[in-house]
Amino acid sequence: MRTPLIPVSVLTGFLGAGKTTLLNRVLTENHGRRIAVIENEYGEIGIDNELVINADEEVFEMNNGCVCCTVRGDLIRILGNLARRRDRFDYVLIETTGLADPGPVAQTFFVDQDVRESYRLDGIITVVDAKHAWLHLDESRECQEQVAFADRILLNKIDLVGPGDLDRLERKIRGMNRVAEIIRSQNSAVDIDRVLNTHAFDLDAKLEHEADFLKVIDADAHDHRHDHEHDSEVTSVGIREERPLDQEKVNAWMSRLLQEKGQDIFRSKGILNIAGVAKRFVFQGVHMQFEGKADRDWRAGETRRSTMVFIGRNLDRHALNEGFRSCLA
Repeated sequence: MRTPLIPVSVLTGFLGAGKTTLLNRVLTENHGRRIAVIENEYGEIGIDNELVINADEEVFEMNNGCVCCTVRGDLIRILGNLARRRDRFDYVLIETTGLADPGPVAQTFFVDQDVRESYRLDGIITVVDAKHAWLHLDESRECQEQVAFADRILLNKIDLVGPGDLDRLERKIRGMNRVAEIIRSQNSAVDIDRVLNTHAFDLDAKLEHEADFLKVIDADAHDHRHDHEHDSEVTSVGIREERPLDQEKVNAWMSRLLQEKGQDIFRSKGILNIAGVAKRFVFQGVHMQFEGKADRDWRAGETRRSTMVFIGRNLDRHALNEGFRSCLA
């Protein structure tokens, strides 16, 4: 029987947003999980500074059963070392302090065979400072990218913002990322089960638990021919289509699209209705890395429809719609 894959969450967020507070909660609260926390060595340190900086070992036992590491070298090497002591933990949390773009960390779980055989990416968690987010969301590429990559967004410090401003901020974030779940919090206080082991990145598993997961993009699914051709901010583009698609055309279009525009497409995901195929095709992408597979059969009475979402910068909504419709069978 195959050993279950170790779930991994990636924690990111702009400086001061509250991810260190969340990390400390994970490392000190009695939540019953044995979590290995991988800390990037640059920038703020989420646990005892002297312990991390002066220690000779890369791995530290915490008193609540968690393990903490610092990345002094290659993430793949650290994950390999941890996999050899997997009997001591059952979850991994990676904090990307000092990495503006969580993409390279997420891509590790697509491209490295050893990592793929031991781990599964559970989701990317982004902590957002509700009070100061407006200063960053319009001006900081790093902050925009962190929101764009997220599967879970922890909207933190809500006690410092009025309800009207909070709703306005949430609408702004929703325009940038239509598929991430937004969780409001104060002092990064959140039920650990709402952010860990959620299968948020694993689209087919997510859809089994929440059949309507991708329906949040429906309002954006029509063809915006009157919109600006390009949008320099981070946005989401959703597409829905009930007519079946030609698999070869889809493969050619997606390969060409990600090769040419992959740097600006942070996340892509969807379910495809392929002509003549009994099963749904589910795909997930991070930048140029793309992974797709046949999922379960389309159920009796279920509407066979393709649903796709792209999240990124400089997205040409009209071109994406036209390219998608060129794949019709």
